[in-house]
Amino acid sequence: MTNKAQKIALVTGANSGMGKATAAALASQGFHVVMLCRSEERGRAALEKVTRSSGGSASLMLCELGHMDDIRRFCVEFLSTYNRLDILVNNAGVITLDRRETKDGLELQFGVNHIGHFLLTVSLLDLMKRTGDARIVVVGSGAHKIGKVDFDKIALKKGYSVFAAYGRAKLCNLVFTKELARRLQGSGVTANCVHPGAVATNMGVDRDTGFGKTIMKLLKLFFQTPEQGASTAVYVATSDECAGISGEYFYKSRIHKSSKRSYDQALARRLWQLSEEIVDRTDREESSHD
Repeated sequence: MTNKAQKIALVTGANSGMGKATAAALASQGFHVVMLCRSEERGRAALEKVTRSSGGSASLMLCELGHMDDIRRFCVEFLSTYNRLDILVNNAGVITLDRRETKDGLELQFGVNHIGHFLLTVSLLDLMKRTGDARIVVVGSGAHKIGKVDFDKIALKKGYSVFAAYGRAKLCNLVFTKELARRLQGSGVTANCVHPGAVATNMGVDRDTGFGKTIMKLLKLFFQTPEQGASTAVYVATSDECAGISGEYFYKSRIHKSSKRSYDQALARRLWQLSEEIVDRTDREESSHD
């Protein structure tokens, strides 16, 4: 249970890997952590581990970030349950070797990694503004450097490539963060993007078939642990040194230069407009079915 004065953190994709490590680290620092997970079974198992390892408080809330109606339902539930939100860590992510779609018909990596978090974030912004001194941390990737956004080929129905789709999604994460920071100037809310480095997680493992498990076991010998990968996100979310810093790209707990495209403000404005149009369209479609 939380008390009214206890600070609240929300971590997406908190059932495994860096999300679970981030949740545990924040809980150990005294935050009540809301663990947003897709699977109730995996989420409950992670919740038990987080509370046991951290000695702190946490709770589980379910949400499918590939389904905008479910994100809206989640936000209504969250806003009716909590009176503040001090930290939002947009950690959840997906990689698929073949082209797949969300329940809303979007290319999956764009739909989950960018649009899902876009809708979640803008839906919770007013609460974060009322909270004051709140921080948004978006988990990006160095893969943004290979990313391009072709607004005429958002669906990626032809010539799909896992690298192109993932690079685009991670570029969108970074561009969104920078535009969000510009829009939040003077609000008391900051937004920054972090690159965790190469981390051994289950992100590259197919949820349905288990494909990729063997290679991930081998890569764990060379990659960082989830705890090491989560350290920069936790640092940006909680450290006094990061107070007031916004619109930056962090790697190894330091500000780094990102790709030239990530500073393109025209691209950022157009991506924001497209994201709003996609979100508004699905909202209207759902309303017409009521």
